[in-house]
Amino acid sequence: MKHIFKIFTIAILGILVASCKDEDQAILNETAQSKISSDKTTVILDKTNLDATAVSFTWAKSTFDLAVVAAPKIEIALKGDNFKTGKSLDVVTSPYSMTNKELNTLLLSIGAIPNEANQIEVRLRTVVGTTSFYSSVITLAVTPYILGPIYNYTDLYLIGDATAGGWDNSATNAKLYPLQKSATAGVYSYTGYFAAGGLKFIQTPGSWDTQYGLGASAGTLLAGGGSSNISIATAGYYKLTVDVNALKYTLTSISDPTASYTVISMIGSASAGWDADVDMEKSTFDPHVWVKKKVNLSSGEFKFRANHDWGTNWGVAKEFFGVAELGGGNIPVSEAFKYDVYFNDITGEFSVIPVF
Repeated sequence: MKHIFKIFTIAILGILVASCKDEDQAILNETAQSKISSDKTTVILDKTNLDATAVSFTWAKSTFDLAVVAAPKIEIALKGDNFKTGKSLDVVTSPYSMTNKELNTLLLSIGAIPNEANQIEVRLRTVVGTTSFYSSVITLAVTPYILGPIYNYTDLYLIGDATAGGWDNSATNAKLYPLQKSATAGVYSYTGYFAAGGLKFIQTPGSWDTQYGLGASAGTLLAGGGSSNISIATAGYYKLTVDVNALKYTLTSISDPTASYTVISMIGSASAGWDADVDMEKSTFDPHVWVKKKVNLSSGEFKFRANHDWGTNWGVAKEFFGVAELGGGNIPVSEAFKYDVYFNDITGEFSVIPVF
């Protein structure tokens, strides 16, 4: 009987001790929600100032009714992702600043689209043990960049059934040829073959948003989809000039070119070296237009030459575009990148356009 009483007493004491322990367990309550704000709502990241501050976040972590050790983190994600694939940054003091390089690297790692305004969401997460407390979400519009050459030029491309590319304005149409840029922004030219038909000019392959066509009369341009086609009545070689500042153009018939080449190549330290030719593709529409799409060029120099021989070569010490002269200097490439290269053997005009 004594044994039974002893066992019963121990059981009662165990229940009482357990009850006391449950009562001692504290319930953590958040007394003030964390907050976060930014000094900008629109950010265009600048690749020319990588270490400059792009944005600063000011934050205050959650407070609680008990003394706790809390670890604050800033979370950044693309809008609509619900922070599933976003990035988390440990922070110590407020404000917390990010440089152009830091924010750009983070955004590209989570799938942001370069050279476009991306909607991103930011929140503060306060971690206590295994529990997280969140601030309200703020939204920013941020435009990241791709590291590459600084290219501050606007290109125009020929489009229409009078041109090599036809009316296909897709970004994958390799026959959309650019007009030749000049030292004056907005002034262009093109010398080459045109078929009988119509043409316009677009700024970006794959988009009709910026386009130019015939205005109220021949020789005038109109911007936008309401413009008509510029008509080529007779197929042949022409020199075209375009001034989008004055909204004017000229179209002048020229004699057929007499010189022709079997192969034109790029050669130099910027391509495959001074002892190796990188052949360009001859246009099937106009045999005097040569194209090399998405070619990887190194920092260095190159020239164009005909038939793998130095007897006929072109060059000039100008980057991105210019008029290469027979026996002229080397064309510089300042930064290794992927480029679309165009060469016109009638005029020596060339364009080296970075592919972003």
